[in-house]
Amino acid sequence: MKAIVGLGNPGEDFHGTRHNVGFEVVDELARRWNVKLRKWKSLADAVVVQDRDVVLVEPKTYMNLSGEAVHAVMAFYRIPIEDVLVVVDEVQLPVGRIRLRPSGSAGGHNGLKSVIQHVGTGFPRLRLGVDRAKVDAVLRDHVLSRFSKADRDVVNAAIERAADAVETFVDEGLLSAMNKFNAPREIPDPQSEI
Repeated sequence: MKAIVGLGNPGEDFHGTRHNVGFEVVDELARRWNVKLRKWKSLADAVVVQDRDVVLVEPKTYMNLSGEAVHAVMAFYRIPIEDVLVVVDEVQLPVGRIRLRPSGSAGGHNGLKSVIQHVGTGFPRLRLGVDRAKVDAVLRDHVLSRFSKADRDVVNAAIERAADAVETFVDEGLLSAMNKFNAPREIPDPQSEI
């Protein structure tokens, strides 16, 4: 069994923010696979997708404690670390760019820091670009902000592409997903349509 874990913060206040794109990718997969996430052990919303042998997970521990939920899911379902794909926002990537990696550092991301603290570094991750904050902006405020209308359209397309990458990971493995989805891809410039 594999686990797909989208990181984010629970609650309406955080819905649609840059920090919650991980949740949005899991929501898109649940929609495609016609399943509904439910409360799981007070740590997460989750659902097992039997025909794909995968569990979809959205930790409800808030971003900075995400590792608690990831560790609990791995232990309960006996999922090896290399079969846990964590989907997360990335300020170092332009809006709409996605990147898969087999392991790595937290790169300053508090959700990834928590997961690494609880399970180690050997899990694959799918980073979805939310762009860097302006020079004078506080990073925390940036990741908790919502996208502009133009960026939202780009992000929606990226969420679909990220969901495609997850399906490839589930069906064909990480290497195949990396080969198909890590290639630079032209991202529409929202300014060019003005």
